Amino acid sequence: MDSLGNLAQDISILHRQYYKDTGSLFKELSLNPTATCILLTVNDHPNINQQEISERLVIDKSLTAREIDRIQKLNYLSKGSGKGKSVTINLTDLGRSLIPQLRHIREQWWADKFAETGINPDSPLMSSIRTVVEQITGYNNNAKK
Repeated sequence: MDSLGNLAQDISILHRQYYKDTGSLFKELSLNPTATCILLTVNDHPNINQQEISERLVIDKSLTAREIDRIQKLNYLSKGSGKGKSVTINLTDLGRSLIPQLRHIREQWWADKFAETGINPDSPLMSSIRTVVEQITGYNNNAKK
């Protein structure tokens, strides 16, 4: 890599390409890649609240709210009472039934990219990126509640 500063640009390119390549697959389920990330996060963290979803995915609170409302109208998510004024977000049975398919789409895209380039999924780069993400969000996204 010519400069560490190019890493952000490279990650952004991967992000945009992932959205382009998977968008039509998620659209068949009336979703988009951001909504899919929300559903997968809710699956991994039952009784999560909207604020925590925004923090874990580092997305704007208003985008999170819009996507959650849209996903709830599709009957993939439900809202419940949390502590105080907090509202918990959980998957419905229909939403839960989508999780294997959503994971497959996401994992297959990455598997294909790794296979095309010969990169090993166990590369130290994986743990390095995870460490940076955990530092940014304050969450260990591999740990379940």
